[in-house]
Amino acid sequence: QLRLVESGGASVRPGESLTLSCAASGAPLENYAIAWFRQAPGKEREGVSCILGRLGKAWYMDSVKGRFTISRDSAKSTVSLHINSLTPEDTARYYCAARRGYFEDINHTSCRLRDMNFWGEGTLVAVSS
Repeated sequence: QLRLVESGGASVRPGESLTLSCAASGAPLENYAIAWFRQAPGKEREGVSCILGRLGKAWYMDSVKGRFTISRDSAKSTVSLHINSLTPEDTARYYCAARRGYFEDINHTSCRLRDMNFWGEGTLVAVSS
């Protein structure tokens, strides 16, 4: 059983940066694909980035490419999401999720919402001037 705990959410101004962290416990990251989802008020939850715990390969939603960077530290069992140039449209609760499996490569189907096995409770990011 994998437990995921997010941290790092904050209220920030447009243009600022933020790093979210997901601490995993209960199993090695190598056995999972780990993703960050976000859900804005009144909107559906969407996957923004995903990383393979074993290989470190990453995928990003098109609209966040160049601003979001996902990384993992297997020794610390953490997955981070660094966000640059925050805009009000980034305001959302950000969730960490994990999908169990053996992955050779990564694409937009690797971390679909319906396939994720474990979820954290989320961390809130609010961007306003």
